[in-house]
Amino acid sequence: MANINRVIITGNLTRDPELRALPSGTEVCQLGVAVNGRRKNQQTGQWEEEPNFFDVTVFGAQGQNCAQYLSKGRPVAIDGRLRWSSWEDKNGGGRRSKVDIVAQTVQFLGGRGEGGGQAPQPEQGFAAESDVPADTSDFAEPVGAPAGGGGDDDIPF
Repeated sequence: MANINRVIITGNLTRDPELRALPSGTEVCQLGVAVNGRRKNQQTGQWEEEPNFFDVTVFGAQGQNCAQYLSKGRPVAIDGRLRWSSWEDKNGGGRRSKVDIVAQTVQFLGGRGEGGGQAPQPEQGFAAESDVPADTSDFAEPVGAPAGGGGDDDIPF
């Protein structure tokens, strides 16, 4: 049986991106993302917002783009994998662990005015790895949209 480790989330940044460099020279950007869900309160019968918070790690050129163009409140879509890590607490509190998301792609959503960040120019690209093309034309159309980017005249009704 094949193992699959993939996660896709869409949410808003909970803090400004934090960019740092590893000893190897690779740049790493840390993001905090809030994803809102809804659940029905069984006692009141009302729908309530239920936020979930995720730590996201973005490597390389894509991490640089995130640090440069994103800011708190900006909507993003993350496609990546889950990573589990554990460590000993410095204060003798025992073993600690957490699960975070290692992003393979980060899409900046919304317009320039949303979240206070400045949107990147298309020629700057969003590539995180050398085998991912810097051309962002693949991301211009929503999933399932017909190719060609037609206008209102192409609507069949």
